[in-house]
Amino acid sequence: MAAARKRGRGAIVGVAALLLLAALVVGAELVARQVVPGMVRDAVVERLALPADHPVDVDIDGILLPQLIAGTLADVRIASRDVTVGAFSGDVVARGEAVPIRGDAPAAGGAAEVRMTTEQLRSLLSGIDGFPAGSVELAAPNVAASFEAEVLGASIPLGIALEPSASDGDIVLTPVEGTIAEATVRADELRQRFGAALDGLLQDRRVCIASSVPAGATLTSIEVDGDELVARFDIAGGIVADPALQEPGTCA
Repeated sequence: MAAARKRGRGAIVGVAALLLLAALVVGAELVARQVVPGMVRDAVVERLALPADHPVDVDIDGILLPQLIAGTLADVRIASRDVTVGAFSGDVVARGEAVPIRGDAPAAGGAAEVRMTTEQLRSLLSGIDGFPAGSVELAAPNVAASFEAEVLGASIPLGIALEPSASDGDIVLTPVEGTIAEATVRADELRQRFGAALDGLLQDRRVCIASSVPAGATLTSIEVDGDELVARFDIAGGIVADPALQEPGTCA
C-alpha cells in the first residue's frame, strides 16, 4: 500500500511538473507575441522614417518560440496605410520569408504591394513636365488624362487612355487610345491623322520611383484595380541586413 501511495504521489508530481512547464511555455509564447512584433514594427518605422506613432500592423505566422530558438521568423507580414516615402505613397502590405533575427544572414526573400488612390497617383505624376496630373482618373484597365491639343491653330480637348506597366523598375504609361468630341480613336490612328501635332501627347511617360523606395525593392507589375492603382514589388532577401539595399535607389 505504501509503495502504491508513493507511486501515486510521484504521478501527481509528474503531472504537476508537466502542467507547470506547459504554463511556462504558454506564458513565454504570450510574452514573445507581445515583444517580437513590436520590435519588428519599430525597425520598420525607423528604416522608413515614419512618424513614431504611425500605425504599422505586424503578423508573424506560426508558434514563435521555436522560431526564436532557430533564429529565423518563417513568415512575417507587415501592413500600413498611407505610407509616404519620397514622392511615392499608398497603403502597403509586405511579406518576408525566413527572416533572420540575428546576425547578417539574408532572408529567403519577399514581396510587397502598394495600393494608390487617384489623389496619391496624381501627386506621383505631378513631377512629369507638361503632364496634366490634376486631370488623372483611374478607368480600369487604364489611367485617363485630359489634354489641350493645339491642332492647326485651334485648341482641341483631348482625352488619352494610358496603359500602365512596369519596365526596368519604372512605371510606364503608354497611350492606347484617345477621345475627341466624345469619339474614341486608337492612339495609332491619332498619330496617322495628326502626325507631329500630337507627338508630345502620344509618347510613353516614364516615372522613375527608384529614389522613393529601398534599393532592395524592384517594381515588377502595376495595374488598375477598381479605384486603386496597384504596384507590386519583389524584395531582395539581403534587405534585412544590407544597409545599401535599405537606402533609396537612384533615378538616372
